[in-house]
Formats: sequence, structure tokens, C-alpha cells
Amino acid sequence: MNSIQSTALEPTKTELAGLNRLEKAQRLLPVYGLVILTALLIVLFSLLLPDTFPTILNLRSIIAAKTIIAILSLAAMIPMACGRIDLTIGYGIVLWHILAISLQTMYGFPWPVAVLVVLALGAFTGLLNGILVEVAKIDSFIATLGTGTVIYALALWHTGGRQMIGVLPEGFYTLNSTMFLGLPITGFYVLVLAVAMWIILEYTPVGRYLYAIGANPKAAALNGIPVRRFVMAAFIASGTLSAIAGVLLASKLRIGQASVGLEYLLPALVGAFLGSTTIKPGRVNVWGTMIGVIILAVGIAGIQQFGGSFFVEPLFNGVTLLVAIGIAGYAQRRKGFAAKAPPAEPAKTTASN
Repeated sequence: MNSIQSTALEPTKTELAGLNRLEKAQRLLPVYGLVILTALLIVLFSLLLPDTFPTILNLRSIIAAKTIIAILSLAAMIPMACGRIDLTIGYGIVLWHILAISLQTMYGFPWPVAVLVVLALGAFTGLLNGILVEVAKIDSFIATLGTGTVIYALALWHTGGRQMIGVLPEGFYTLNSTMFLGLPITGFYVLVLAVAMWIILEYTPVGRYLYAIGANPKAAALNGIPVRRFVMAAFIASGTLSAIAGVLLASKLRIGQASVGLEYLLPALVGAFLGSTTIKPGRVNVWGTMIGVIILAVGIAGIQQFGGSFFVEPLFNGVTLLVAIGIAGYAQRRKGFAAKAPPAEPAKTTASN
């Protein structure tokens, strides 16, 4: 059973060819509407908060605060591309950031080795999710929720409810604290990951296979695509990216605790779902996901600078998730109706004798 579908709804060049400018704008508005809204929000907050919002300090703060969410959103969208969902990303980051610290402080691992171990465990968790979904045929929502809950329990057991604290190597701290071109280096990590994923998904057979599986797994299998192999690979990639996010979180916090991490799950899913409503509406895509993360970051930063209370962020994330899912569902239904509509009959001509 597929948890979500992946079908692009953006108009083709053929569809736009016979339209006037107004009709083209109407067809393209759903495609770039979220991008326009993001730009309008940036302009609005810049005008209302000229001393704090349009500043390099605010940009640095947003990048530093939203890097983890951006990476987790990219992790979530890979299984979404093939019609599955991975909830493990929000639970896994709890254990991964704890292990990244405890492997060094408790077991004396050099920090590069500790990082590699965490990445390997993240990939293994993704493999386990893939087996549960594709071999055991458990719905991806249920399978990853169960796996994630077990991982969270392991994090609680490993910490014993205590914080993981210790002196870590300076090289490990620099993974997060380094500045490059005046901005946090973590923002460039996200950019590199986004470009790499964009190239893979849009310009390689791997990406076409994932989208084909997401659109119709039975048809993909009939066309010779090894569905099980690619779905499992998608979960492995998702698990690896969530482990990367866990390592960066550990480098940022410098302590490990089981109470930190779950709050990233909802905004990460919101970013991925929002990404399916823009650029290529109806299909998860890299730059749409980035726009989804940016609009969340801009909206929350602006509201907080206006003096919004502590509950504003989860409220904003929850409402935005519902809106995003609603828009995506409406777009899918609209395309379905359009596809079922009978073609127009050609005009009849009468010949004169």
C-alpha cells in the first residue's frame, strides 16, 4: 500500500502554447504560487521590521536554526518520491546525535570514526525500514512509526534519562561552527545536498524510476523497474541523511539528550509536503522542498520578531502541514478529473456538392 502518490501536475509546454498571457499566468500560479508568497513575506517583514529582519545577523540565525530541518526534509522526500513515507527521521535523529557524542566520550572513538559509525547505523535503519515495507508488506507509515518508536526507546535506554556530556575534539565542533563566506557552513551543506539530489532525481534514470514507482508501482514493475530494490535504496538514503542531521545536531548542541530531536519531525514533514505543492505541484521535488523550508523559516522568524509566544512555531507548522496536504490532495483530484474528462469532439464540416 502506498502512503502517498507522486504525479507531476505542472503544465507542459504544449498545454501553454495556445494560451494567452492571462491564461498562462493562471496555469502557472499554482506552480510558483508558494515562491511568490515566500518573496512577499520577505518583503513584508523587511518593511515592518527594517531594523531586525533584513539583516545578515537574521540570515545567519535562520540558516543556523533551520539546517537540521532542511536536511530532514530532503531525507523525507526521497521515500515520498516513490510513494512511501519515513517517520523514522524524527525519531532517529534523537539516537544519532546521542551516539555521535557518547561514542567519543564513553568509548573513546575518534570523531571521524564515530561519525562513520552513526552514518552506517542510519543506513542500516533505512535498510530495515525497506525490508519491513517491501518484504513484510507493512504500510510505510506504520512500519516507520514502529521502527522510530523502537529507536527512541533505545535512546532512552542508552542515556538512562541523563545528558551525554563531555569534552569533544575541536574538529567535531567545526562541523557546525565554521563560517564560510560570512554564513554558517551548514547552509552550504544543505546547498550541496540539494544540488546533488536535484541532479539525481531530475536527470538520471534513478530519479525517473523513483517517480515512476511513486506514480504507479504496478506499471513500473511491468516495465521492468526493480521496485523493491529502488524503494529499499530510497529508505537507506533517507536513513543516511537523517544520521547526517544527527551528527550536525550533536556538533551544534555539544550534549546529547533524549528530549531533543522529536520536535524536528513535524516541520521536516511540513517542508517536504509543501515542496509537493510548488515548482512541480503534485510531486515532491528538491527545490519545492527548499521553498517549503524557507517559507517556514521566514514566517516563524517574522512572527517571533513581532513578539509571538512560544507556541507560535508548532501552531504555524501544524496549520501549514494541513494546508499543504489539502492543496496537494486537491491538485491530485483536479488532475484526476481532467484525465477522466472525455476529449472534445472535432467540429463537423459539411461538404457542398
